[in-house]
Amino acid sequence: MKVIIIGCGRVGAGLAKNLSIQGIDVSVIDSDPGAFELLGPTFKGKTVVGIGFDQKVLSDAGIERADALAAVTASDEVNLVAARMAKMVFKVPSVSARVYEPQKAKIYRRMGIQTVSPVTLGIDRLISTLVYSQLNIERAIGAGQVSLIDVDVKPQLVNHTIKETEVPGEVQVVAITRSGKTFLPNAATQFQQGDIVHLFVKFGAKDKVSRIFGA
Repeated sequence: MKVIIIGCGRVGAGLAKNLSIQGIDVSVIDSDPGAFELLGPTFKGKTVVGIGFDQKVLSDAGIERADALAAVTASDEVNLVAARMAKMVFKVPSVSARVYEPQKAKIYRRMGIQTVSPVTLGIDRLISTLVYSQLNIERAIGAGQVSLIDVDVKPQLVNHTIKETEVPGEVQVVAITRSGKTFLPNAATQFQQGDIVHLFVKFGAKDKVSRIFGA
C-alpha cells in the first residue's frame, strides 16, 4: 500500500511514523525541510520538499501509484486544494483532509473527500466529558459523526437481547467482551452480568445510550 501525507507537523509526522512501522510505503510532503526532523532517524519512508498541491511535487512523492492521501497541514486551503487535486486529477482512491472550519467539511464530503475537523471533534469530546462522563468513549469515527463507546451491562439488562437495546441508525451494538473474550453478537444475543458492550453511537444520541443502558 502507498500513502502520501501532506504536512509534517505533529499530526502528519505521527501518522507517517505509525504507518511506516506497519510496513506501509509512505511519502511525506512539506514546504519546510526542517519539519522532517519530527519523523526521527528510524523513519523509512520518503520525504519531498515542496507545496502539497504542486503536481510535480505530488508526482515526485509517487501519487500516480498512491492508494491513499491525507492532507494535514495547518492551512485549510492547502489541505482542501491538495485533496481535491488528488481526488479529481490523480484519481487517488482514498483521500482525507483536515479542516478547521466545520462548514467546509460538508462541501468536500460531497466531492468524496473525507474530512477531519479538530474543532468538531473537540466540541464533541468536551460535551461527552461534561455531560456523559459516565460513558467510556474510545474514539470518534469520521468527522465525529459516530463514536465508539463502551458501557458496562447493568443488572436490569441481564437476559435482555441486543435487539431490545438498539436504536436503528443511532445506537448499534458491534461487539461484547465477556470473561475477557470479545465476540460479535447477533440480535438474539442476551446480555450477561459483567459484559462490556461496545457500541457505535451517532452524534447526538448519547443521551439514548444513557437511558437504555442506565449508564
